[in-house]
Amino acid sequence: MARGPKELAIVTGVPGWLGTSLVEALIYGLPTADLSASTHAALLTGTSDRTVRVFSLPDQDRSKLARFGEQLQVVSGDLVSGSGLDKLFENARGATVFHVAGVIHPTRGTRELYQVNSEGTEKLLEAAIKAGARRFIYVSSNSPIGTNPDRNTLFDERSPYNPYMHYGKSKKAAEEKVNAAGQSGRIETVIIRPPWFYGPGQPPRQTLFFTMIKNGKAPIVGSGQNLRSMAYVDNICQGLMLCEAIEQAQGKTYWIADSRPYTMNEVVDTIERLLERDFNLPVAHKRMRLPDLASEVALAVDAGLQAAGLYHQKFHVLSEMNKDIACSIDLARHDLGYNPQIALEEGMRRSIAYIIESGQTI
Repeated sequence: MARGPKELAIVTGVPGWLGTSLVEALIYGLPTADLSASTHAALLTGTSDRTVRVFSLPDQDRSKLARFGEQLQVVSGDLVSGSGLDKLFENARGATVFHVAGVIHPTRGTRELYQVNSEGTEKLLEAAIKAGARRFIYVSSNSPIGTNPDRNTLFDERSPYNPYMHYGKSKKAAEEKVNAAGQSGRIETVIIRPPWFYGPGQPPRQTLFFTMIKNGKAPIVGSGQNLRSMAYVDNICQGLMLCEAIEQAQGKTYWIADSRPYTMNEVVDTIERLLERDFNLPVAHKRMRLPDLASEVALAVDAGLQAAGLYHQKFHVLSEMNKDIACSIDLARHDLGYNPQIALEEGMRRSIAYIIESGQTI
């Protein structure tokens, strides 16, 4: 059973990448070309009279939010301190909370991961419950489940916790808090686990990846045949909007990703081909090939640093480069009618176009 969205929508993590994309989808809907095969297309068309209220750190650049007009309300605050939460949840009975905010790569050490991802989620949950919000949808990650035991075993919703480093542990702790709140009957809850996501609006660290591919410096660790599930941003927004509307989603956890996983070779080859063929950019046609040992050494260094409460993004990313991190979206298809419309080639084409149109250099 599905219900149309009528009440206030509260979105954290704005003006961040995914949060802003979700606001756009809630107000204007997903692109109609992406809805042609969706069972619930009518639920994904946006609501012109619905209020969307977002929670934003005080020092964020919000200039790009002006285009949403009076339909968007902006509340300044901080999940770590809890400041601004009372205002965020004023007159919020019956609201849907989309908790998108989180820290992936901390700048102040691993403690920041727990302060934002776990403790911040708990503060937001309690405020939502106190205000009488209807449903709390939490954006988690693949990291609480870790890496696949082998290439032929995709993660599904029955896969056990095996968190990858402190980020995975912090998101696992948040999932447990969300599930406990839902099981208590105080609020409806849904969790989604999007893996590596991509698309327009991407941060500079993603643009750097395209630049490395163009210049022939993309790292391929091992054979490059390891599998990675990826999620185009509009596909994630589709999943989030369905998690609000579909009654059956209550209390569930869903993997939300593109239709199938890709090998690392396929990811790099696709971006390289698009840069050259569709955007006429010179490409070096080279790879920085590293043995599997490179990722294992990076893993050891990353683990050592994190044990001391420190974090280094490049070691962490390299440690994952030869790992299989791939999931099945069968349950989301079954329960939600989730039907991701954008796959790797089109998603990466849109990503590159965004980079160029926004004046960045690849």
